[in-house]
Amino acid sequence: MLAAGIPLELLTGAVSALGAGFLTIWSKKIEHERERWANALNQARLQGDLAKEAREFKGTKSFQFTRRAIALMAVFAIIVLPKLAAIFRPDLGVNVGYTEWHPGFLFFTEGREATEWVTVQGLTLTPLDTHTVMAIVGMYFGASVVKNA
Repeated sequence: MLAAGIPLELLTGAVSALGAGFLTIWSKKIEHERERWANALNQARLQGDLAKEAREFKGTKSFQFTRRAIALMAVFAIIVLPKLAAIFRPDLGVNVGYTEWHPGFLFFTEGREATEWVTVQGLTLTPLDTHTVMAIVGMYFGASVVKNA
């Protein structure tokens, strides 16, 4: 018996109960960490599988047809239709917008970029034409590079 009047058996039981509780909490924490790592590994595997499927996706016939249809409609509406209108009606005015830089006055005012609009007649090649053609060419070259990689 201790001096404080607590029996040694009671003290041993309390310490062993606290120790068992501490070890149980610690083992639960370790188990939780193991499950978290297992879930993270499963998630990484799943993302890797999804990325692999996306890389290997060749597209369906309807997917390719839709992409072609959008490209052809854009080319027709933006490039071909205005050119046909200029051929059949040469007096028809075509509004062309282009950006122009207006510098500021020394360091007192800041320079600005402004869109200038002019009306031209006849067959014209606008900056929009070249940008559209390059975007469509880039789309097809990009798709073919990814397919061949």
